[in-house]
Amino acid sequence: MYNTIQDLLDAYRATPETLQALLRHYSPERSATTSDGDEDWSVVEVICHLRDSEASSLHRTRSMRDQTYPKLTARDPAKLAIELNYASTLLDSALSAFLKFRADHIQELTSLRAEQWERIGEHPSAGTITIIEMIAHLVAHDSIHLAQIARQLIWI
Repeated sequence: MYNTIQDLLDAYRATPETLQALLRHYSPERSATTSDGDEDWSVVEVICHLRDSEASSLHRTRSMRDQTYPKLTARDPAKLAIELNYASTLLDSALSAFLKFRADHIQELTSLRAEQWERIGEHPSAGTITIIEMIAHLVAHDSIHLAQIARQLIWI
């Protein structure tokens, strides 16, 4: 029998370790210039995107846990990258912030009771979502961006 919640938590915990391993020998200078993918984002821009996605998702988890059917917010990632000037962000700073948000989020998720994983919210584009559906989406989201970063490392 699968334990979906535990599987998701295990996968969610793996991203920080994977990111740190990928970036261990990666120069901050290269992280701001090498780019790949549809967004044409550099590594530091991808990390900034993950950081801001994590902060937003942590807020959504708390809202769904604490409120009845909250209206969740969404932002345009490309617009946010420009507004917050992702390209000029220091890699270590963005990575540290992502790691902190992820650790906080994992702590919140591990404290949820099984029935709380089914709490719902209304997302502007995805419609009605549960916490478990959001985390499943984020695990896939992590995978996409980890692959994007790995491709950039290979091309150096």
